[in-house]
Amino acid sequence: MNKNRLFPALFVAILLVVEVHAQHSRTGPQQFNYNVDLERVGTSKQRILAVDSLLQSFVDQKRVPNVTAFVAKAGNVVYKKSFGLKDMERNIPATPDDYYILFSQTKAITTVAFMTLVEKGLVNIDDPVSKYFPGISDRVVTEVRNDGTYETRPAAGPVTFVHLMSHSSGLNAGLSGNIRRIEKRMADSVRKAKGDTLVVPVMGQRTGGAGTARYLKDEMIALAKYPLGFDPGSEWNYHISTNMLAYMVERISGKSLRQYVKETILEPLGMSQTDWYYSKEKLGRFVKVYNYVNGKLEPAPNNYSEATVSKEQTYVEGAIGLNGPIEDYAKFCQMLLNGGTFNGHSILKPETIHLMTKVNRLPEVNAGGKGFQFGLGFELYNEHKKPAPEVSNTAYSWGGLFGTEYIIDPEKNMITLFYLNMARKEALAPLFISKAYQLFEE
Repeated sequence: MNKNRLFPALFVAILLVVEVHAQHSRTGPQQFNYNVDLERVGTSKQRILAVDSLLQSFVDQKRVPNVTAFVAKAGNVVYKKSFGLKDMERNIPATPDDYYILFSQTKAITTVAFMTLVEKGLVNIDDPVSKYFPGISDRVVTEVRNDGTYETRPAAGPVTFVHLMSHSSGLNAGLSGNIRRIEKRMADSVRKAKGDTLVVPVMGQRTGGAGTARYLKDEMIALAKYPLGFDPGSEWNYHISTNMLAYMVERISGKSLRQYVKETILEPLGMSQTDWYYSKEKLGRFVKVYNYVNGKLEPAPNNYSEATVSKEQTYVEGAIGLNGPIEDYAKFCQMLLNGGTFNGHSILKPETIHLMTKVNRLPEVNAGGKGFQFGLGFELYNEHKKPAPEVSNTAYSWGGLFGTEYIIDPEKNMITLFYLNMARKEALAPLFISKAYQLFEE
């Protein structure tokens, strides 16, 4: 072969190798690495044992029935362990493969699902929600009377998708929530006077439904009839905004929330065990619920896990409802840390994740408390508010009602997850988070 032809070919081949390596560096590891040399990643067996000791102490002191934790740095899994019993009555040990009720960890997945629609050019984060759902209110309640009647004024601006993702929409907030409570009380009184049986829905009997609607659509259409509790963007009011966001995912995508989330996030990332509903035989995979009351562990109702095997699987909401094992959600966290890719699939662009996790969307003073900041779907940590001093000021996170928590820390190139399944519990996560970060202290 002509040497003059050989050199350009070799040069091109070298460029291709460099580009592939650079692409990998940009996207991060596409699978977790469990064959880890602890010293090479900056930790040691002694530090691992220190984490073991802490988590085992929670169990030994009967502060928790069980706990599961996961830590990965640069995709290298240095910690994935469970302690205690998933079922104390039957003496069944907890394992990292157990299912947990994720509650509000659902919100981040719903938010990412919406942002995939943004990347497709179907919607903009600053669009008024009324562009896609004309029924949403553009008025703020100013007075509520004892009979449920009320006064309103025009809102300072429309509810946008930024407001939904940052919980600053004003939906069901303040006096607006009072209207609905008064109406429910009056309706219950009428039914009682007629001798009708009062139906008291238990949140979680439909994987989190708080009303009697069979579909999220019905609940959101009913909600939109009420005025806002404050001007959009002027305050923080948690929870229901993500349900409206979920309904918008359905309207814009033309698919059910469950189908769209599975197709765009869960299946591509390999989160095969995360879902709203399961077949009946999966019920045994769930960690049982206990409460920590007056220094003792007590069994609690398992309504939420039992609801996941319901025959009527029509109600799926975006604010809560997902369940699954810790490693499944760790894949979602690693995707975000990687800048939007994992398992060989691109979910979001790096610039989209930057938009979600680097810009505080709340006023400086808000109901979240001193230093509280929120982006699009995530709390943003900063020098004034974070769960442990070792956490970077640029990390972001959220968690679930029963004690599932995670942190995504780009500066440290690590993800940390801590899972409990308890309605009443101590604030133990910060102790673990500190110890997890100390795994890599220099």
